Amino acid sequence: MKNKICLLFILCNSIYLIGQKKLENAEDYISYLKIDSIQNDTVVKKKIINPYFIENWDTIHVNAYRNSKVKFPFEIKFSDSTYASPIPKKHVITSRYSWRRNRPHRGIDIDLVTGDSVFSILPGKVRYVGRSSGYGKTVVVRHHNALETVYAHLSGYIAKKNDIVTKGQAIALGGSTGRSSGSHLHLETRYKGIAINPEYLLDFQSDCKIRSKNMWVTRDWATTYYHSPRKQSKLVTLDSYEKALAYKKRKRKVYIVKSGDTLSGIAYKNHTSISRICKTNKIRKTSTLRIGQKLII
Repeated sequence: MKNKICLLFILCNSIYLIGQKKLENAEDYISYLKIDSIQNDTVVKKKIINPYFIENWDTIHVNAYRNSKVKFPFEIKFSDSTYASPIPKKHVITSRYSWRRNRPHRGIDIDLVTGDSVFSILPGKVRYVGRSSGYGKTVVVRHHNALETVYAHLSGYIAKKNDIVTKGQAIALGGSTGRSSGSHLHLETRYKGIAINPEYLLDFQSDCKIRSKNMWVTRDWATTYYHSPRKQSKLVTLDSYEKALAYKKRKRKVYIVKSGDTLSGIAYKNHTSISRICKTNKIRKTSTLRIGQKLII
C-alpha cells in the first residue's frame, strides 16, 4: 500500500510538470531513473519526468542560469561511482581551473588532436550546440542531477540539441576553435550556472572515478582565484553538510596591481615576502607586472 501511494504521488507530480510546460515530445524529458512498485507480485517499472530537463531549458545560451543564484554550500548527488572519459586517450591536463592571463579560466584543458572524438562523461540531455564567443564550437550536456558539462573549442558536432545521450556516447570532435592557442578540449562542470573546479568532482588521475556519490560544494571550489593553472589544488572531499560548514580554507587576499607597483612594495604593504607571492602566483621575481593584474597574497 505504501509503495502504491508513493508511486501515485510521483506520477501526479510528473503530470503537474507536463501541465506547466507543453512538451512537443514528452519522451525527450523522461529520466532514465526508474521507480519500482509491486502489483500482484509483479514488478512494475515506471519512468518519470526529470524536472531538470525542463527547468531553465535554454538552447540559445551556454549558461542557462544567468539570472539565478545558488546559496553555498550546496550538494550534488551522483547515482554512479565512475564517469566516462571525455577523450579516447590518457588525460593530460595542460591548464587547470584558475585565474589565468588576467581572467577566470572556469574549466580544465585536456590535450587532444583535432578530430578526436569527444564523449559525454555522464548520461543526460544535450541542451546547447553552437558557437560561442571565446569557447568556439561548444556542446553543453545537462545530466540527471542538474550538473552540466561544457565541451568547448570543438571542430565539429555529432550530437544535436535535445538529444538524449548515454554515458560515453560520442557527442563532438575535438579542435581549436574560439580563443585557443592549440588543439585541446576545454571541459567545464557547472551546477545551475555555477562553475566548479572539475577536479574537485572527478578524479582525472585514476580510472575515471567520481570522488564521492554525494558532494557538498563550498565557495572555494567555485572561486578561480584560489587555484593554480599548473598544479592540482589540494583536494578535500566534503560529503556532508556538517563537513562543508566546518571546512575553512585559508582565505587569500587578491591584490590588483596599480600603476607604479613593484613586487617589493606589494610584499611590504601586505606583510608577506616576494618569494611567497611568486610561488603562489607561479611568477618570477623578474616578471613584469601589468596594471590590473590580480595577485593572490
